[in-house]
Amino acid sequence: MKALTGYLMSEDRRIAEIENGEIVTADDVLMPLYLRRTKNIEAWLAERAIDVHRTNSRLLKKALRLSAADDAETALSVNGATITDTYWICLKDQPMSYETVRFKENYFDRLALCGDPDSFSQKPSRTPELTNIGSYEKCWRLKEGSWWMYKAGTLQEYFSELFVCRLGVKMGFSMAWYEMDEDYIKTRDFTDGAAVNFETADGILGDDDDYGRCYTALGMLDHGLQRDYLKILWLDTLCFNMDRHTKNFGLLRDKKSGQILGMAPNYDNNIALVSRGYSRDISRSSDGLIRFFREFIETQPEAKTLLLEMLDSGEIPKITDEMLTEVLAETDNALPESGVDQNYVRDFVLNGQNQMLMILES
Repeated sequence: MKALTGYLMSEDRRIAEIENGEIVTADDVLMPLYLRRTKNIEAWLAERAIDVHRTNSRLLKKALRLSAADDAETALSVNGATITDTYWICLKDQPMSYETVRFKENYFDRLALCGDPDSFSQKPSRTPELTNIGSYEKCWRLKEGSWWMYKAGTLQEYFSELFVCRLGVKMGFSMAWYEMDEDYIKTRDFTDGAAVNFETADGILGDDDDYGRCYTALGMLDHGLQRDYLKILWLDTLCFNMDRHTKNFGLLRDKKSGQILGMAPNYDNNIALVSRGYSRDISRSSDGLIRFFREFIETQPEAKTLLLEMLDSGEIPKITDEMLTEVLAETDNALPESGVDQNYVRDFVLNGQNQMLMILES
């Protein structure tokens, strides 16, 4: 990477110059938030690479003759381009245009998703799977002009993702929409082919997912982001999402001006509810996420005030038994074979809401 010389691009616009692996000039307004914070181009590329711990990632890299490549080299093999933003690397000795770099097809979706042996035997070609991050086996598929993310999981994980998605929609929150497609769950690319740029929250926070520090950092960018973050936090706590971290929530930015447009839709709720089994504490009285919520409220009085205002105005609606009946019916219709105890889910969510309201009223 020390020899990397060229340009960081957004579509066909140069936004930074790179010499021997170092950024020497840059337009800070348009820079990815991660690079604005770190100036580390190698680490930025590595953050965009497929997770090497996924079994099918190793198969994919072997099929593409990249088995010896490190994360940064893996991402650079497709110029660091992704489906969900317009950033890429133009090497100085290999001038290219965005039209030649952006992804228009994917012949390795089945290899990335399920280890398909026929896909393994194809000739190497450019694929968005090399910059498809995350720990689950997944893939991008182009269907009728739109990219869809397909992800593998268990029935309990699928149920949790579908339920939280539908509950969030019922509450009026911005949610990535999930549905089943045969044996896999799928969601449509919410950037609509990088019509806007999506950046994960680690761009501003690193790996620090502490509620208070996330809330404060988002407020420094735009106070409006705090409202949407509180909605994510509220739904996470209600539905016991143990796995919210700075790589599975983020921001949308205007690709021309760099302006922050708002929080990205809420996504990645598959490690919630009953995905890892049924908690014995259905009352939620000794619940770890309830405890985290209490600590957040006690140390962030402004957030407490804002949450109470959002509850009073109905911006965060209180969940009713009728609402849960509708959401459970919709989830059951999408995944009738889940076998999940719906009465347990109903009581678990309502008890969580009661605990959170008591914390706010104390």
